[in-house]
Amino acid sequence: MDVQDEGIDARALAERLRQRLDDRSAVVGIIGMGYVGLPLTLAAHRAGFSVIGFDIDPAKVDGLNAGRSHLSSVPQPRVAAMVEAGRFTATGDYGRIADADTILICVPTPLSRHREPDLSFIRATAAAIAPRLRRGQLVVLESTTYPGTTRDVLKPILETSGFKVGQDVFLAYSPEREDPGNIDFETATIPRVVGADDELAAGLVARLYATIVSRVVPVADTATAEAVKLTENIFRSVNIALVNELKLIYERMGIDIWEVLAAAKTKPFGYMPFYPGPGLGGHCVPIDPFYLTWKAREFGVPTRFIELAGEINTAAPLHVVDRLIDALSGRRRQSIAGARILLVGMAYKKNVDDTRESPALVLMEELERRGATVAFYDPFVPVIPPTREHPLLAGRRAIAWSADELERFDAALIATDHDGVDYAELTARVPLVVDTRNATAAVTAGRERIVRA
Repeated sequence: MDVQDEGIDARALAERLRQRLDDRSAVVGIIGMGYVGLPLTLAAHRAGFSVIGFDIDPAKVDGLNAGRSHLSSVPQPRVAAMVEAGRFTATGDYGRIADADTILICVPTPLSRHREPDLSFIRATAAAIAPRLRRGQLVVLESTTYPGTTRDVLKPILETSGFKVGQDVFLAYSPEREDPGNIDFETATIPRVVGADDELAAGLVARLYATIVSRVVPVADTATAEAVKLTENIFRSVNIALVNELKLIYERMGIDIWEVLAAAKTKPFGYMPFYPGPGLGGHCVPIDPFYLTWKAREFGVPTRFIELAGEINTAAPLHVVDRLIDALSGRRRQSIAGARILLVGMAYKKNVDDTRESPALVLMEELERRGATVAFYDPFVPVIPPTREHPLLAGRRAIAWSADELERFDAALIATDHDGVDYAELTARVPLVVDTRNATAAVTAGRERIVRA
């Protein structure tokens, strides 16, 4: 908007943006071309908008402009088709913020080394865009965070621009709900929760997402929307902790937890299946509960239930290692020290290349700490990427899958149940297979070699 727009009031600014959203002449800016931002870019482009994708990684920017996808969960032909169709450009130049009518912030929100919220990416992004804002823009935070972040952290930084939120620019929150590798849902088909702290921003954010996704769910304000996302992931964390604890109990009783869960889920009401595993992974479920426990301390409210779930899930990899050690000594009379272990699956979930917070990284370090020699196979992760918590594992390469390679190992530990892995051959070639995901359920030959963990 040019200088003459300075006299236009907030309602007129909002109406102008609403019209641009309706006729798709608005330009959508998306900051962060990762697991959240890139799928959102594709959805916004498909809805008819021109999109500017911002990222600080030059390799991502160059690749996207050339039509290449850097995520296994985003097929390259979709990125190539978007580039060929026009209305998209990727850039690292924050000067182009002024070209966007809406600015969607999709940056990481990790934990610090002391397991406290790390909002450095949100703060840095806000500081970068504040001097470049213009009147009439809508800024939406999508990053998962604790209630109050949009209002108490993002808003003050944006207002260093000299513009007032609610009068000159509009601010809202809409939590991302991506599930990489899920073939049943994508960005456009997942309902979107939206919240804002004033009427005009609430109307604009609802209108924006209504053009992109199938359903919009408005809530009272930004803090409520922030709480929705935390609630969703804390629900998963607590229920996964429950089945991980049940696994330990039933294991001692000689009861197969997987058979119990398969039978329980036949009940058509009052039950939702969750499954045990070697620990939690991904950017959301292992991290988000700590955002709420940290914020709750400000209000003097204990979060015992959430923290207990965290303790159980954090201990899960250690239980798996103990089961492997017991199986080696009991079935093969072999010590873990010097044993050759194949870790099957490095990604945190099946059929993706995402290793963020993957329990496989913990398993590898713990096994090596106890003296084992560990290699890994993962069809989606050829090389372990750099991580803050496990820097010494970065750069390690997956083995090639072959009969000769498999037969070198004393035991295999299945940490991720990727489709396409030949678990029958794994069981045939490796003397001991410790399965944390029930990936070998269909294997018939050599079942005496398989141990559930």
